[in-house]
Amino acid sequence: MALNAAEEETLESLKKWWEDNGRNLIVAVVLLLGGYTGWLLWQNSQAESAATASDLYEEILTLSLEDPGTILGEEESNRVIAIAEQLRSEFESSIYARFAALFAAQQQVEQGRLADAESSLQWILDNPDQGLFNEVDEGLLLTTSLRLGRVILAQGDAERALTFINGIDPKSFEGGFAELRGDIYVAMDRVVDARDAYIAAQQAGSQSDGLRMKLDSLPDQG
Repeated sequence: MALNAAEEETLESLKKWWEDNGRNLIVAVVLLLGGYTGWLLWQNSQAESAATASDLYEEILTLSLEDPGTILGEEESNRVIAIAEQLRSEFESSIYARFAALFAAQQQVEQGRLADAESSLQWILDNPDQGLFNEVDEGLLLTTSLRLGRVILAQGDAERALTFINGIDPKSFEGGFAELRGDIYVAMDRVVDARDAYIAAQQAGSQSDGLRMKLDSLPDQG
């Protein structure tokens, strides 16, 4: 079928456009498809990594919570610490690595390795961001800070423990921080301050038997 002048002009325009832009179009399509494929591969990799990290953390939970209140044996305790170190090394940005570090610190305290426990807890505070969007779990950080304050106190450094917790806004953890402040004051023989701190803990909602016993055990000030 013969083409009229308008059709021939259109074809010539398309041919010229293709000669000028066709290569760039192909490159753009290839890059787009390649980028999409890369994104899918990255997504799959992230999913696999998350699944592996989750499995490791689940093992920690199984070891630590199988018989609540019971101190783990040496082998199980060391396994918890080893898994936590693996998560920190291989899945540093995951929330699992941070919670695992809490469990590791607990076992290190049980083993009397207070400096190692401090290091595990400090790592969480030094690396608060997690995940693709760098979320920060405020509750995790406050829990970690509270435990770190106790570990510092257990090492006999009451002054440093007090300085540390006084620099933290406890928010909803006011009761726990006030009680810890009372413990620190007891270690410093500041009985009046300790009583005030324990009462503040009660007023903040802490009503445990342990707190009442601490308050009752303080000597009277005549």
